[in-house]
Amino acid sequence: MRALVCQEFAPLDVLQVGELPDPQPAAGEVVIRVFAAGINFYDTLIVQGKYQVKPAAPFSPGGEVAGTVAAVGDGVNHVRPGDRVCAFTSYGGYAELCRAKASQTWPLPDAVGFEAAAAGLVTYGTAWFGLHDRARIKAGETVLVLGAAGGVGLAAVQIAKAAGARVIAAAGSAERLALCREHGADDVIDYTAADLKDAVKAATAGQGADIVVDVVGGAYTEAALRATAWRGRVLIIGFAAGEIPRIPANLLLLKGCEASGVFWDELMRREPQEAARQVAAVLAHFADGSLRPPVTAACGLDGAVEAMRALAGRKVAGKLIVLPQQ
Repeated sequence: MRALVCQEFAPLDVLQVGELPDPQPAAGEVVIRVFAAGINFYDTLIVQGKYQVKPAAPFSPGGEVAGTVAAVGDGVNHVRPGDRVCAFTSYGGYAELCRAKASQTWPLPDAVGFEAAAAGLVTYGTAWFGLHDRARIKAGETVLVLGAAGGVGLAAVQIAKAAGARVIAAAGSAERLALCREHGADDVIDYTAADLKDAVKAATAGQGADIVVDVVGGAYTEAALRATAWRGRVLIIGFAAGEIPRIPANLLLLKGCEASGVFWDELMRREPQEAARQVAAVLAHFADGSLRPPVTAACGLDGAVEAMRALAGRKVAGKLIVLPQQ
């Protein structure tokens, strides 16, 4: 099969389109014919050996796929060949065929297209887990989203609005902030041009944000924490700025607030039934149109490296996807 191949952990530029053996399903596994695969920040890390998961080479990146079932292994009963599905695979998705754990493969409603599923499974699954599970979001609360124009950021904006929250979107340019408003943000902050803490305080009449969605890290985490309300919840999702922040514990004490890690991968491994429940909720919202995964651009395997490079350079708003069958 054709695939984007990583021969060794190295910079993105060494990735090349080539061939890998067709995968075969072991017991409890599914092989999927991939029609669409999402591009996520962790895909740019896994090929460099900088992610928690380190596959044996050669392999293909791409952990978020949608397509049809090509084959199933022993013990797989909830899907069968020909079924439309989406799956989280950690890697292997930038290929014509991909192997997935049955526990991380879910039926795809007919009303949800492959591209939408591949654009939204990880980002909306992560944001849903963070907001509804870890943060226990309630209607009327204020949610601050850092990196709000990215994949998880826009998902968080939409999910928070659907839950009845007020959303303050923080991003780094007027274009990105306009995109956030298109997806429902009530207020916006350019955190490259304004002091984040002061801007949030001003937007909330000094109260601060009840929930912070942080996919950026770096110096923005502490600034957002300082702008958190009493009993606030800070969701630590990623470090797109490149620096892992050190959180002053005294701020958690003084504000009576909490910082929670949001690691969707581990939810699926440790609590597959709860993960399946949350994925079903997200897909139901995709099907009825109340959540709308944004597809910024799509490319074939030949364009995947360039797309990954753009994402790693923080030059992308919304979501990029790969179409391996093209």
